[in-house]
Amino acid sequence: MGKSIISLLLLLTAWMPGISGADELALAENAPDRYVVVKGDTLWDISARFLRDPWRWPDIWGLNKDQIKNPHWIYPGDVILLDFTGTSPRLRLQGVDGATDWRLIVTKLSPSIRTQDLASSAIPSIPVEAIAPFLSKPLVVGEREMDASPTLVAGQENRVVLSAGDTAYVKGVVYEDGTEWSIYRPGRNLVDPDTRESLGREAVYLGDLKVGQFGDVSRAAITKSVLEIAPGDRLVKIVPAPVLPFVPRAPGKPITGKVIAAPNSSVTEIGPQMVVVLNRGSRDGLETGNVLALYRNLPRVRPAGAADPRERIKLPAERYGVVFVFRVFEKVSYALVMHATRPVNLFDAVRTP
Repeated sequence: MGKSIISLLLLLTAWMPGISGADELALAENAPDRYVVVKGDTLWDISARFLRDPWRWPDIWGLNKDQIKNPHWIYPGDVILLDFTGTSPRLRLQGVDGATDWRLIVTKLSPSIRTQDLASSAIPSIPVEAIAPFLSKPLVVGEREMDASPTLVAGQENRVVLSAGDTAYVKGVVYEDGTEWSIYRPGRNLVDPDTRESLGREAVYLGDLKVGQFGDVSRAAITKSVLEIAPGDRLVKIVPAPVLPFVPRAPGKPITGKVIAAPNSSVTEIGPQMVVVLNRGSRDGLETGNVLALYRNLPRVRPAGAADPRERIKLPAERYGVVFVFRVFEKVSYALVMHATRPVNLFDAVRTP
């Protein structure tokens, strides 16, 4: 694409024929007529200025599934206008007047602006700094994968505690798999609270190493350590951080699951901008970028005027927030709490909104 980008023409409406109730799209209270995108914005922030439910933009863009996964970017300095000149309100970028198809509009940029890589300056879906530690490191490993992973078998001069700069000896690595590896230690076993199925074991990230000499026992240098490293720790290949979809969206099918863990066992209260682990993954239809609603089950109560003092009725579950799924494994997913009116508890429900 070079230094050209395809501008977006975003359609927005507060009412759509044939849609009502929970599916109705509504403008936010006091939605502005225009907004200038600034560095530090996220798609979620901008959406919240115009829509009551920030993640609902894709519903009215008319984008197909592939376009939603890899849409075009919005950048700092872009001006978004709320336009009421048509039959229904719409959002558009300033300078894209009278357009009927955003996919056909190309804006050429001056060489004096945006000289850096555009992809790196585009605004993200959500606050990336909140999830950066969870993107490129191994998080969940299956039992078979763990048993087959290479092992750090010894340190130089029989050291039992290793750190950055030390030499390590590893077994099970081959030249074809490359020289760059992460070091991890098996952590918590994640278990489904309803079925008791083992969903995988969390991988505690310890550091990185680079293999310098391959053999039955290979020689490597530890290049980074965040925790103490010891013989018996395991290796996994370093993989590039996944690229987050720009647009949040609901799953393509009904999904019901639960929050099964906080980011670590020391966390006792989970709130906005914190990570949770869900007992649903790719096998259930979850994808990176999906949004799920948080629900809390309410206690059974005695109805007013009940003749039987033992009578209790079940109240409907209370919806109190939303999470954004940013990394998906086969049986579990990691999600960021985007909004919550109360603390998130373990075993609270998540559902397709």
